[in-house]
Amino acid sequence: MATVNGSDVAALLEGAATEDVAGRAVAAVTLMARAYTRGEGFTDDVPNAEIAAAILTAACRLARNPGGLATSETMGPFSFDVRGGFQGFTLAELAVLDRYRVHGL
Repeated sequence: MATVNGSDVAALLEGAATEDVAGRAVAAVTLMARAYTRGEGFTDDVPNAEIAAAILTAACRLARNPGGLATSETMGPFSFDVRGGFQGFTLAELAVLDRYRVHGL
């Protein structure tokens, strides 16, 4: 079993998000992953390593832009655009989560 926490996300983002914001993103994405898989792949609310990896990458996107707003920053000749925020799991994350998803009959 692997736990994901705010410090993991903050470290991966190299300071682009605070540990507090990252922790809240992890909590939200973990709930979504557990709901998506209907609890499969979790033991005592702790995800297995595969699901934890999907949670980590999704939480990074959410923590980087928690408001989900498009932003643009310019400094001299350089610019940085964020076109939007977290809009759900990516195809790669869904490929992992779908292995554990329980489908209704």
